[in-house]
Formats: sequence, structure tokens, C-alpha cells
Amino acid sequence: MDDDLNTIVKVRSLTKNFGDVSAVAGIDFDIRRGELFGFLGPNGAGKTTTINMLTGLAHPDRGSIHIAGINCTNNSKAAQHLMGIVPDESNLYPELTGVENLCFCGALYGMAKRDRESRAQELLGLFGLAEAAGRKFVGYSKGMKRKLTIAAGIIHHPALLFLDEPTTGIDVASARQIRQLIADLNRSGTTIFLTTHYIEEAERLCGRIAFIVGGKIVRTDTVENLMHPTQKQQVMEFFVEGQASEVVGDLCVGFPELEIRRVEGGRLRVASNQAVHIGPLVRLFEEHGLEVTEVRKIRPTLEDIFVEITGIEAASIKREKEKTGAAL
Repeated sequence: MDDDLNTIVKVRSLTKNFGDVSAVAGIDFDIRRGELFGFLGPNGAGKTTTINMLTGLAHPDRGSIHIAGINCTNNSKAAQHLMGIVPDESNLYPELTGVENLCFCGALYGMAKRDRESRAQELLGLFGLAEAAGRKFVGYSKGMKRKLTIAAGIIHHPALLFLDEPTTGIDVASARQIRQLIADLNRSGTTIFLTTHYIEEAERLCGRIAFIVGGKIVRTDTVENLMHPTQKQQVMEFFVEGQASEVVGDLCVGFPELEIRRVEGGRLRVASNQAVHIGPLVRLFEEHGLEVTEVRKIRPTLEDIFVEITGIEAASIKREKEKTGAAL
């Protein structure tokens, strides 16, 4: 298939500044029809600014945006009929009921009364909100509000759905339900652009991922390709009691073929393209007065790749999770 026909979003040199701050610094990427494309980065990386430009809520300073072949750079409304938008904060009306909010959104998209009412009931059932259909939105829980906001974004059957941090700040059960709904929507043919700072969420859901840091995309690839180099490695994690920092230097000298780094919780992670022999390492630990309490073989995750590519420690991402109160 021709690349242009297979591409639903095409972004080139997209740039947005706020005074002296470069929020988005000349980024390029494409989104293919039918894929679930992840935009992964810490808070303040430029994710929301990018999604705001793509959906017409912000105007780029430079660069171009094409959606389904339509030039939306200077005419953000030209492709809005193709898009569903779920912002990071709900944009629904607190005084309206669940069904009234959905029907109102359907009317905004030009849906006929019978069609929007039928679609609203379908989505309320699909999202497990049928019993709350007549309740005012203001009385919904955080998870229920998030689900109804997503339902409102897809009431008109959009070809392209923008999801900005869909599971931030909600409970574990609701987050799992929303991830399942996202996966089901994608399997049904909806193209999804997902911004998140939850590394595990991106790994579970996305086919391709762009890492954005400081307004710049530092890597774009499939999850499989991102993971492939590390899958060739053997990675062992040593749980030790004592000052592990004191032994790292001697490990690096005595075992130059190994990649060694400290991780949280008094652990050392050892990686090699060859088999890692535990015995000599344990003996060296013991010589330094350290007790090895546990050794685990680790399957590298997208979190490891993120740390390697961006230089941002996963601990900073975890702190953001704790601030928002969301769980995966």
C-alpha cells in the first residue's frame, strides 16, 4: 500500500514556544492507519502541547500537520470530523447527566437525534455506565468520569482518537478497564494516539512508541524493535545487604565484560551478552562484607530501554505516579 494512503497523521518540524521555553522543538513523526501509537515521556516533555496542536487547541509556531491527507496546519477544523479527542482533564458538563452529555457531544458532531441517542445508550452499556446514565456527571467517581469522557470522544465513530493521559489519577480497577477498552477500540480499527508517562501502560498497549524528552523526540520504533537488543542479553539482579556502592568499582574492574549498575532498594543489576556466572560475583560480594540475599533473572522491560535512551531514571517517572495517585 502507498505510504501516503497508509499514513493518517503526518507531522513535520512541529514547533511551539512559550516565551523562552521551547515546549516542542521541531519534531517529525507519522502515524499509520489502524495503529496504536504511543507518545511516552515525563511530565513537561511536550506531550500535551503536541496533542493540543494536532487537535487544534494550540497553533504551531512552525512546521506542518496533515491528517488523512488534509493540511491542518493553519486550519485546525478541516479534519475535526475525523477526530475524537479525550483531553487529560474532562471537558464534560457537571450539571448534565451521563446520557445528556453524550447526546450533547453527538449533536456537536452533527449526528441526527435518533443516531446520537442510540449511540449514547450503546456506549453507556459498553463502558459499564448504563446504571449511571441518569445521574449528573458531577456525582461520578474519577474512573466513571474518565470512561464517560472517552465515550464522548468516540460517539461519532472517529477514525482517529487522541487520548491524553487516559488513566492518570484513577483507581486500579478503572485503569485496567480503560486500558482494555482502548485495546478493544484499536482492534476494531480505530487509530489511536496515546500520550502517557506510564511506561508499563505504553508497553502493554502500543505497537509503536515515540520517546519525547525536553520537547524533542529521541527515538521512534516498534516495541518489538526497542526490546530486541536487550532480549539478547542475560540480566541478573542481586539483592544485597550492606553498602553495595563500595563493590561496584571492583566489579567493573574484575568483570569488564559485564554492564553493572545500581538500582533502587539495595540492588545491583548485571547484564551481559554472554552467560552471567553467579559464583564469582557472589564471592566478590562476600569479600566486601556484603550478604547476597536473593538473585533473580530479569527480563528487561521498556522501562530499561527508556532509561538507556533518555538518561531519565525510572524513579522520576514513579514519583510522578505517586503524585497523581494512579496505579497500573
